Amino acid sequence: MDLGIKGRHALVCGGSKGLGHAAARALAAEGVTLTLVARSQDALETAAWAISDEFGVAVNYVAADVTNSGGRRAVLAACPDPDILVTNPGVRQTPSDFRTLTGEDWHQWFETHCMASLELIQKIVPGMCERKFGRVVNISVSNIKFPQVNFGQSHGARLALAGAIGSMVRELVAHNVVINSVLPGFFDTDALQTNLHGHAARGNTTYETIVADRLKMTPAGRFADPAECGDLIAFLCGRNAGYITGQNIVNDGGVYQGIF
Repeated sequence: MDLGIKGRHALVCGGSKGLGHAAARALAAEGVTLTLVARSQDALETAAWAISDEFGVAVNYVAADVTNSGGRRAVLAACPDPDILVTNPGVRQTPSDFRTLTGEDWHQWFETHCMASLELIQKIVPGMCERKFGRVVNISVSNIKFPQVNFGQSHGARLALAGAIGSMVRELVAHNVVINSVLPGFFDTDALQTNLHGHAARGNTTYETIVADRLKMTPAGRFADPAECGDLIAFLCGRNAGYITGQNIVNDGGVYQGIF
């Protein structure tokens, strides 16, 4: 299926690894040129060369941390007018008892999982409206549909972002600018593997036990290939996706049991 975005330019955060990298590859396969963002210069360079070599598209990159304002300024200076924006702070969730969290803790999580994406959207979307084309996809987590104990700091910030986006999409869609979020579950990324090993260590159990437990929770019975998320993101960036906006699309193999 031709998504009709060949020659467009995408800014992809967290583009060197994991789901951000999968999104970058899926967009490159459609002929989209890229600016990748991540913290590691070496990982970015490796990813950029690999994507450019495989798909024959131009790939630039910016080593920056979008979870702080300085990093966001660097990204916007390097790529101020993309047609497509994929936000993805790429910070792993860690459990914390809400009773132990300080004001600074809450502020840091809000900066990471709300402001990191919201400021990029705020600066980039006006240009999209002027050009009458814009696609924004936020990579979040499926758990915001059913918040888990000890993850209030993460879920609260991500839900704040979802609420802010929900208030702006109806104003933008008339300009052919849409914003959606994908809510992935268990995808087989480096981040997931690190998380699984961390859970095993904290629970004084084995990695194999934790994996079996997670697979038991997943009706699909497997961890997903990151490409399954990347392809969904690319579809939401397509020319014919201009009527889909303000949606939080769960992609978790059936874990979430709600209808809406």
